[in-house]
Amino acid sequence: MGYKETAMAIARELGIMAADDKALSGAELDALSEERFSTEVEQIAVYARVSPSHKVRIVKALKEKGKIVAMTGDGVNDAPALKGADIGCAMGITGTDVAKEASDLILTDDNFSTIVTAVKEGRTIYDNIRKAVTFLLSSNIGEIVTLLVAILVGWKAPLLAIHILWINLITDSFPAIALGLEPSEKGLMTQKPRQPETPILGDGLARLIILQGVMIGALSLTAFRIGQQTDLVTARTMTFITLSLSQLIHSYNVRSRSLSLFKLGFFKNHYLNLGVMASLVSLFTVYFVPPFRDIFKLTLLSWTSFLTCVGLSLLTLVIMESVKSRYNVTK
Repeated sequence: MGYKETAMAIARELGIMAADDKALSGAELDALSEERFSTEVEQIAVYARVSPSHKVRIVKALKEKGKIVAMTGDGVNDAPALKGADIGCAMGITGTDVAKEASDLILTDDNFSTIVTAVKEGRTIYDNIRKAVTFLLSSNIGEIVTLLVAILVGWKAPLLAIHILWINLITDSFPAIALGLEPSEKGLMTQKPRQPETPILGDGLARLIILQGVMIGALSLTAFRIGQQTDLVTARTMTFITLSLSQLIHSYNVRSRSLSLFKLGFFKNHYLNLGVMASLVSLFTVYFVPPFRDIFKLTLLSWTSFLTCVGLSLLTLVIMESVKSRYNVTK
């Protein structure tokens, strides 16, 4: 059995090569013109006995097709291919200094399975950054919508400066930090590589954040309008509680863009549960303890008004669950 046949047998056993995929040896690659190789490169799953110059040619052809290319290597001659790939990975133990210098990533244990772990960790970190940013921006847009709309229609300010400061320091910060520690989502490793030029708020995320912010703002304004039927202090208290609870509940929504919270599980992110609990304790301390309530210029609500705030806040979960359900149906 030749090198090519051996490589194909190993690739099939590992699940790298499908039935309709092709294999190519270094000699066969030399015989192909650039045009022919460019046409067939996406169908070639296995290469056998290729030289460093072949690696450069493979990297170039795949990148011209818009693929995200990773390359491993350890020798001096591998440096051009490592440098040309989107992600160059050099061996930390057996790799030369030249290869390490040309790489983006150094595999300290020379174990290829570590690459899988590193990719998963990197994707999880990037995903969690997006979640934290989504939560913070949508929450702050909700605050802006609440204040801006009230000013435009000629209402009194729904929130005082101390309310906004408290929400930004307590309600926003704890959940945002906890979202950065969210466990990996199912199917994370089956996703296609992200294009390097894609912005962090790309793929429709910016539009989604704006809509979520408008949702939170609309619910807060509804609470304010209901409270105005009593007096201004009651209206501001209802707005403060509704906005705070809406943001805390919304932190659970952003744990996944497509998966239902009921499938994801409420208790997998213990840090988020602790962060939300700490924020709730702070909220109810401000609301129930008279000295703090006086500082924040709040008032005790009737049970009907308080439950109205809770019901409006829970609508953030109902709305987002409906959006996720629709997303999964139309996807």
